[in-house]
Amino acid sequence: MGGHIAVLANPFAGKGRGRAAAASAIAGLRAHGVEVRSYEGGSAAETAALAARALDGAPTALVVVGGDGTLSGILEPLLRASVPIVLVPAGTGNDLARALGLPRDDAAAAAALALTGTARVIDVGEVRSAGRTTPFLTVAALGFDAKVSDRTNRLRWPHGALRYYLALAIELVRLRPMDFTIRIEDEDELRAPGTLVAVGNTESYGGGMPVCVGALPDDGLLDVVHVAPLTRLRLVRLFPLLLRGRHDHRPEVTHRRAREVRVSAPGLTVYADGERVGSGACEIVSRAGALRIMVPHAQGRPSAADAAHAAGGPA
Repeated sequence: MGGHIAVLANPFAGKGRGRAAAASAIAGLRAHGVEVRSYEGGSAAETAALAARALDGAPTALVVVGGDGTLSGILEPLLRASVPIVLVPAGTGNDLARALGLPRDDAAAAAALALTGTARVIDVGEVRSAGRTTPFLTVAALGFDAKVSDRTNRLRWPHGALRYYLALAIELVRLRPMDFTIRIEDEDELRAPGTLVAVGNTESYGGGMPVCVGALPDDGLLDVVHVAPLTRLRLVRLFPLLLRGRHDHRPEVTHRRAREVRVSAPGLTVYADGERVGSGACEIVSRAGALRIMVPHAQGRPSAADAAHAAGGPA
């Protein structure tokens, strides 16, 4: 294989697992006789700058080592490039890797998809809020789940999973219905008080919670899930169903698919791919067939976007 492969790593992803995953990915590629040029970002801004530098070098593939947030944080230059993208999952949740069937526990095998995988065209979501546009790959969370993420980020103690559980307990005590206003595509606005709204390009967030059951990353649509107002006890009872993806049949849950949705609410916080991306009001849209990413052959089924690309139309 001519040329070189660029490896861009976030060493801090997955509480430090990114560095070991990068080393394994690079060693695996070099064992195949590939020339590798490696880049390691110490911050989000540095990682974005290094992504642009790596792409300027015209690699045959760009291997990104990190979590969903690492990849979504550098999406803009990736969307403008024609270089195949390879994701080596090294984050905390790795929900995009779940959706695409990527190896999650073998960095060398994931990196080797640059040589052995097949390209799959997937959609990218966009959150437009307060004059800012932020691309995302998995799920945008609005409401209770976003508040838990926000609280977790603001707590300085304890560490690890206990911090999340403390944030969950605090937000349960503070639980109040949110006065959502929702407009799906060109329909009339609907006042829809509720506990949360999730808008998914893929099924899961939070490391495998399938909140948007059946969401596909290459159908050109977003899955919009609305959960009606719940008491604390009913919310606690709903969580086990969420973990198993068995909540869609509940009367408190509605599930639609659309190309765009507008959501607003007093005190609204929006998280996507684990990062805070908006507040107050937002528009969320699907950019169909925007990203080409390498996947195992079993996952590389043709999509509508693939067919359009092959025919010379817009991807």
